[in-house]
Amino acid sequence: MGAKNLKTREQIDAKYKWNIENMISDESVIDGDLESLKEDAKKYAASYAGHLTESSKTLLAAFKDRDNIWRKLEKIFVYARMRRDENNGESKYQAMTDKCHSVIAAVSAAMSFFTPELLSSSEETIRGYLDEEKGLEEYRFAIEDTLRQKEHILSESEENLMAQMGEITGATNDIFTMLNNADIKFGTITDEDGDAVELTHGNYIKFMESHDRSVREAAYNAMYDAYKALINTIASAYNYNTKTDVVNTRIRKYESARAAALSGDNIPADVYDNLVTVVNENLPVMHRYVELRKKLLGVDKLHMYDMYVPLIQLPKTVIPYEEALDMMREGLAPLGSQYLSKMNEGISQGWIDVYENKGKTSGAYSFGCYDSYPYILLNYTDTLKDVFTIVHEMGHSMHSKYTREVQPYIYGGHSIFTAEVASTVNESLLMQHLFSKETDPEMKKYLLNLHIEEFRTTLFRQTMFAEFEDMTHKAIESGQVLTADWMCEQYEALNAKYYGPAVEKDDTIKYEWARIPHFYNAFYVYKYATGYSAATAISSKILTEGKPAAEQYIEFLKTGESDHPIELLKIAGVDMSSPQPIRDAMAVFRSLLDEFEKLV
Repeated sequence: MGAKNLKTREQIDAKYKWNIENMISDESVIDGDLESLKEDAKKYAASYAGHLTESSKTLLAAFKDRDNIWRKLEKIFVYARMRRDENNGESKYQAMTDKCHSVIAAVSAAMSFFTPELLSSSEETIRGYLDEEKGLEEYRFAIEDTLRQKEHILSESEENLMAQMGEITGATNDIFTMLNNADIKFGTITDEDGDAVELTHGNYIKFMESHDRSVREAAYNAMYDAYKALINTIASAYNYNTKTDVVNTRIRKYESARAAALSGDNIPADVYDNLVTVVNENLPVMHRYVELRKKLLGVDKLHMYDMYVPLIQLPKTVIPYEEALDMMREGLAPLGSQYLSKMNEGISQGWIDVYENKGKTSGAYSFGCYDSYPYILLNYTDTLKDVFTIVHEMGHSMHSKYTREVQPYIYGGHSIFTAEVASTVNESLLMQHLFSKETDPEMKKYLLNLHIEEFRTTLFRQTMFAEFEDMTHKAIESGQVLTADWMCEQYEALNAKYYGPAVEKDDTIKYEWARIPHFYNAFYVYKYATGYSAATAISSKILTEGKPAAEQYIEFLKTGESDHPIELLKIAGVDMSSPQPIRDAMAVFRSLLDEFEKLV
């Protein structure tokens, strides 16, 4: 459907739009509410700054009042953002979102005294308050977690300086974002129909999945030629981004940038190292898959631009939205009747915004606030891929639903470490369900290949990225400067190690590090790989053990951020501090490959 045929927001049937009016029915109060919240934050500072830990009652009141201000502000911000996403051409909601950002900054600044002041009191005093005031029990984990990081929190004036410097230290990320999204141009390539098409970030993967090899090669070369032309500038941005991580680490007295990044979720270093070690031990299985890819594509020489094309062409299927919902209900049935009834209630309440319209934000997400539905934005186009997207986002939304029903506001969110588990468990259950009932051998092969590719792109590729980040940060910590040549050399060696001897060496893939935006938010990508491993283990347990495992998993969904991620995942029966879940995930990968080899 070309852009000229896209419907406007008004032309979309109401039953396919989210019920956002349930959040805020009268927009006329928003401006006044935002002004009041700014005033509330000033009053908050006037009341509590310098008095925060005078008594257990004062501390409890400060926690409650802080939650109330953020809870109201979050609701308005989420509403404005979602309204803007309905149609980005609507300047009213752009302005409302911008105003929210400035109020958030003002409120953050007014309340920035809270943590340093809490920590300036003795631990003995704070623990005494916890024993004395029953109301503080709700905040025990939050307080303990703050005390855990005490040695890394600076004085009030230093924290204020760090906050002000934040605008500058984020510059390398902004520079890369501008370069990557606004300035870089990839030129035009010739598509399957012989037409000249501009290559963009948006259509690159589509071309890499093309069954026309010359199209894949052209897209690949055009993409990396553009990064190669700017490689020294990008290397400089990434060098200073990594240096910023290392300097912040030293200021906050962490032993390394990686230790600082893992500290927020209280993740032991072993978790990172186990992931890299176990994935490396299983690289021969990955190499076997790459060999099979070469054989099935029937090429003399396999190149990196051959890595994304599906090995099995998808039998033409059109899946209307209502049918997709039925597939989701069937696939998620192992989670039990309560899960399904909550989910069905959500669908009928209007959680989901289904179809694309002019100006609507692309992609898909699950979003909402503590006091709203856990909404889902889709751009549904009747494909099997879109069915998996619905199931993925519903995993996030149901996680939010269960959490907010049980947890207080302060624990109502999720860390990335646990959030990706909820979405991936759902995808895994749907995949197993579709595969078990499929009778068409071509479709069976397609599903197996799709599942294998998820392992390749999530578990293997993200671990490779994690190795690269570890390498670059250690280099800076040892006094090295990250040059373009050094990073290209290291990345090329890593890529060769992961993909094995079946892939031809070219002079191009070594530039891939330069196009990965995640590298500007360091030590983040490993969570995709650990989350995928945990989800693979949990979904296998649910399918083999049935109701008890499903109930354990539902208990995990209720926990929010009420403990550290490693502890929370133990509730679902998975211990990520051990290498076992990653070994188990690798066993699944091996068995999928065995089955795929038999069928092809």
